Amino acid sequence: MSYPPARYLGESGESTGVLRPAVQEPDLVMSPGGTQVHYLSTGASTNGAFGLYRWEMGPKPGGASPHFHRGMTESFYVLSGSVRLYNGVTWTDGTPGDFLFVPEGGIHAFSNESGQPATMLILFTPGAPREAYFEALADIRTNDRQLSDEEWTELFRRHDQFMV
Repeated sequence: MSYPPARYLGESGESTGVLRPAVQEPDLVMSPGGTQVHYLSTGASTNGAFGLYRWEMGPKPGGASPHFHRGMTESFYVLSGSVRLYNGVTWTDGTPGDFLFVPEGGIHAFSNESGQPATMLILFTPGAPREAYFEALADIRTNDRQLSDEEWTELFRRHDQFMV
């Protein structure tokens, strides 16, 4: 393995770092009283390198059912609480410091079933426009919309989400 090709060709560097304070309000609330999502770095803001999100789940059960992605990896890092993580074979109660990497095609899922708040980081590489997917799910939940099987399949397909 070698370093990737240079993406910056300047000679002296630039002052381009972006700080996101921890106290900044969430970018998205999945449903009233539900998960709050912080868009720490999107695919657009990282020039496609990665997308990083802080996922703050409330005490109500919820998460993502088993699925896989064809064009991106997904990683989970538990910051607080207990998050059930599925690696395609077994469910494990992830606690602070636990990490799950899922390569392209790897079946995975997550859920907060503890009855307590839990927070994790979710990392996608390369950086895909996951915000549109998260926002569509939030709209469906918030407005109690009922989608047909065909509409769910199309939503998932558009966002590289293949349910198993």
